[in-house]
Amino acid sequence: QVQLVESGGGLVQPGGSLRLSCAASGRPFSRNAMGWFRQAPGKEREFVAAISWSSSTAYADSVKGRFTISRDNAKNTLYLQMNSLKPEDTAVYYCAADVTYYSSYSRDSAKYDYWGQGTQVTVSS
Repeated sequence: QVQLVESGGGLVQPGGSLRLSCAASGRPFSRNAMGWFRQAPGKEREFVAAISWSSSTAYADSVKGRFTISRDNAKNTLYLQMNSLKPEDTAVYYCAADVTYYSSYSRDSAKYDYWGQGTQVTVSS
């Protein structure tokens, strides 16, 4: 059974940093694109960042230069380093994986087949 489990969320002050992790189990994802999405209360789920099987990356304009997506294939784990956090970054963050091998990244949530349960990030003073 495939599982994606996020961790690393929490409460942080504006300007602070957090590192989210997404541990995958049940199958390897080294040949698959993966991504991070987020959903704030009362808003639609939105794209944050994605990484292809070959580690090409893409970011939403709102996080570019502040967030970094990366992967450790040996650990079957996806990361999101978040720096210079703002109150508007407050949301539940989800990781996702595409089942297609050798896939490029996508900003479209419909492309992803597996999803984690989410981890809450709250940026507040």
